[in-house]
Amino acid sequence: MNYKQIFGITIPIFVDSAFIVLISILNTAMISSSGVAAVSAVSVVDSLNMFIISVFIAIATGGTVIVAQYKGNRDLKQASSAATQAISSVTVIAIVISLLAIIFHSPILNVLFGSADVDVLANAKIFFIGSCISYPFIGIYQAIVGVLRGVGETKASLALSLILNLSYFILNIILITLLDMGVLGLVISLIVARVLGAIVSLIYLIRFNETLRIKLGSMLKVHISILKKIMFIGLPFAAEQLFFNGGKLLTQTFIVQFGTLAITVNAISNSLSMLFQIGGTALSVAVVTVVGQCMGRKEITDARKFIKSFLGLSSIFFVFITIIILLLFPMLVNIYTPPASIVPDIYRLILLLSVAQPLVWSLSFILPSALRAAGDSKYTSITSLLTMWLFRVILGYVLGVTLQYGLMGVWIAMVAEWAVRGFIFTWRFKGDKWYKHKLI
Repeated sequence: MNYKQIFGITIPIFVDSAFIVLISILNTAMISSSGVAAVSAVSVVDSLNMFIISVFIAIATGGTVIVAQYKGNRDLKQASSAATQAISSVTVIAIVISLLAIIFHSPILNVLFGSADVDVLANAKIFFIGSCISYPFIGIYQAIVGVLRGVGETKASLALSLILNLSYFILNIILITLLDMGVLGLVISLIVARVLGAIVSLIYLIRFNETLRIKLGSMLKVHISILKKIMFIGLPFAAEQLFFNGGKLLTQTFIVQFGTLAITVNAISNSLSMLFQIGGTALSVAVVTVVGQCMGRKEITDARKFIKSFLGLSSIFFVFITIIILLLFPMLVNIYTPPASIVPDIYRLILLLSVAQPLVWSLSFILPSALRAAGDSKYTSITSLLTMWLFRVILGYVLGVTLQYGLMGVWIAMVAEWAVRGFIFTWRFKGDKWYKHKLI
């Protein structure tokens, strides 16, 4: 694999990440026009949605890794079988979780966010039920995009992402901005866009994809040996994501205690933080395909070289984007039309990210993606779980609640967790155990 091929894989993912972030920011800005109760409700439910959707993404990532390694080994028949198993397993899991979440939506929200204001909780219930309905469709979409990235077809995954996210954005303009439907409009847009994304993805994979050559009937067959390989990567990652996002969800309950304005500060700051992470997020996705295919060809030296290149490039992206965001901060924050009293709080959180992310984010997120692509899933999962709960959750509670540093204390704990986790993954990468696993 050479750098020209890597750029061919990475650039569409970068464009995809940038587009998703832009749409997310504009969607948050649109719902902000419906008031702080609406944006706060969407923010708290989004943390719960990420907790659930991370399971689908984790299993889909298992499919990406196995498909990439078979592609690197030039065994397209097994790559096709791995793709069908990934898609069918994610779909079944998504349907089960969707039904359970709809049935128990009220006690779930009351336990997690019962201390929120009444109007925030009412909007949260509407958004959560709508999100639950969309889970099977976003699961199908994520699984298909994952296997396409595994074989290096990132242009196709970009096109599918554009269809899903652009339709979501356009529907939000119509239903939220023009018809002033608030959270209900957001829910309708979300469901319609994800149904469209799932349908178009299936049509492309079955009728137009020439690499995997998948038939609809093959998704109904079970291949135990391949499914085990996918779950070897997917299940530890799913457990990691559940506990990792569970920790983030728990910190959200801390933030709810700080009041509706603090929830709004957190929501806007999180939305802006996505701008910082455009380059890093794209590289953390692309490195799975690159390292997976290198491991399939047993090219350990290449894998090391490309991982180092990705880490260096990510740090450059962070410095470049940080300078732009700090210069444009007044204009960017005005997109959300926040109360003037919370703008200084948002700026302080953005300054914290400006210092921390160029130093530690890449080591904390790109490195574990690379190690996981080589089959080192248990180590990365255990490390992420321990650092999340010891630092982001426990330290976050101590700083934010006990010592009363509030939202800033919670964010400082998050940065501390990135630093510790990045150090541990760097130490692992310098050794040789991470590439000793045999998946195919």
